[in-house]
Amino acid sequence: MIRTVQLLRYLSDAPLRGRVTAATNKVEAFNGFSDWVRFGQRGTVAHNDPVEQEKDVKFTSLLANLVIFHDTLDIADVVRQLQAEGWEIDPLDLAEISPYLTEHINRFGVYSTHEIGITPEDYNTRLDVDFSTLEDERAPAA
Repeated sequence: MIRTVQLLRYLSDAPLRGRVTAATNKVEAFNGFSDWVRFGQRGTVAHNDPVEQEKDVKFTSLLANLVIFHDTLDIADVVRQLQAEGWEIDPLDLAEISPYLTEHINRFGVYSTHEIGITPEDYNTRLDVDFSTLEDERAPAA
C-alpha cells in the first residue's frame, strides 16, 4: 500500500518528478565520471575477494573525488578571475557547471621521445653541510 501511495504521488506531482529526475541524473553523471576515471579493466572488478573489491571501489571513489575537488578549485579560480575583470556571475549559470570535467586529463600521460638522445647533467651529490657534529654525538662517552 505504501509503495502504491508513493507511486501515485510521484505520478501526480510534477515538481517531485523533476527533483527525482535531477537527483538521478546527478548520480548517473557521477557514476559515468567514476567509470571514466577508472578506465582499466573496462570498469569491472577483477577480484573475487570482497576486501579487494571494497578497496577497488573506495580507491576509485577517492580518485574521482580528488579530480572533482581539483576541477572545483579550478572553476572557482576562473569565477574569481571573471569577477575581478568586472563580470557579474549569475548563480543559476554557475549551478549548471559540472565538476565532472575530463577534457584536461590525459590518463595515459604525455611522453616525449626527442629527449632520449640528450645526456643529462651529472647529479651533484655534494651537500655543503657539516655533518661532523652528528658524528661527535654518536661517539661513545669515555
